[in-house]
Amino acid sequence: MKKLILLSLVFLSVFSCGDEVQFNSPAFQGTLNNQPWRAQAFSASIDDSGFLTITGINNAQTLELFLPTAAVGEYYLGSVESMEARFTGADGTVYSTNNPNGTDPDYGDYGVIRLDEILDNTFTGTFRFNAYSASGAEVNFTGATNEGTVENPIYGGIFYKVPLFSGTIPANPIACEDVEILADEALIAYQATFSPNLEFINRTDYEAACSNYIAALNTQRSYCGDVDGVIQTTIDDLNACAFPCEYATDNAIEAESQLTNATIGNYNEKCAQYLLYLQEQIQICGDEDGSIQMEIDALDCADDDNDGVPNVFEDFNGDGDKTNDDTDGDGIANYLDNDDDGDGILTQYEAVDEDGNPADTDGDMDVDYLDNDDDGDGILTINENADPNGDGNPDDAVDTDGDGVPDYLQA
Repeated sequence: MKKLILLSLVFLSVFSCGDEVQFNSPAFQGTLNNQPWRAQAFSASIDDSGFLTITGINNAQTLELFLPTAAVGEYYLGSVESMEARFTGADGTVYSTNNPNGTDPDYGDYGVIRLDEILDNTFTGTFRFNAYSASGAEVNFTGATNEGTVENPIYGGIFYKVPLFSGTIPANPIACEDVEILADEALIAYQATFSPNLEFINRTDYEAACSNYIAALNTQRSYCGDVDGVIQTTIDDLNACAFPCEYATDNAIEAESQLTNATIGNYNEKCAQYLLYLQEQIQICGDEDGSIQMEIDALDCADDDNDGVPNVFEDFNGDGDKTNDDTDGDGIANYLDNDDDGDGILTQYEAVDEDGNPADTDGDMDVDYLDNDDDGDGILTINENADPNGDGNPDDAVDTDGDGVPDYLQA
């Protein structure tokens, strides 16, 4: 009853006494440029995407209302393409709320479609709008513009129990509230990719989450509108998900710190990591003064003799010249010698701890790969049958007492 009273008041506001409305009959009509307009035929349709179109035809004129979903609510026009009022005149000129106002590109209030009720495959609601042709000409369904208020304007038209002609009303049509929730979830996922708790901000994860967030925001605009432009501003501020230079720089700083504290066991990993983030920093931030490239050029991640000890750890005398470090005196510098102590066991097979760092079996301060008597028993490792088959791998080392510890590691 309240709905009928409201509709009656709306009709009385927009039509003269000579244009009587039958409230017990479906109708689609309004005030076009302050003149009564009534559709002679009207219907609604829903496409495969769930978009609703309400169409009315009067002779050669057509009025179409486009909504992104068949859900009760208010749909503000002019901010997104998915919400549109379109009027085609008898001469074929198309006027749309998605065309800019020729005198004011921002053109303020385009109007609103209110879908108040969906009942028995029919649609009831009100509308008002200003629409423009491609050349800037205007038509309006706004009623008496000198009456009402900004908050409660006089409506320019009504559709009453317009029947669904094609398509099906979804059981759970998408509503603005639904996509707002999805946008909030996408925002949380996006923010998680650059959380202060992360060691590094992964560029791939950041860009993927950002793209998902933008997609969710665009969906939110389509179903909720964006009259004040806040959603579009948020999208624009995301800068097409370009990875920020700030994050690339922070990654490089953290990687450098980890490399500085690296050990023999993890140096190769940390060096490669630092190199990766330096290269990413150049790609994203540029390198105007060449300082980043200089850092890359000075970086030595190599292990020239492939013995598991990076080159930077083979400068034992610390003079910056790794060519003059030769522990076993065989004339081959350690960084090129795969058996640094000359004990017959290749450096890569010498004992290491759980972190992959060289171990010191006899505790004499010389790690095994630099100690030619690993167990400190006075017998050189090379003389304790540590590698009977001579391949440098001590897997076949002699274990005289069968206790699981080879002789060369047991004093």
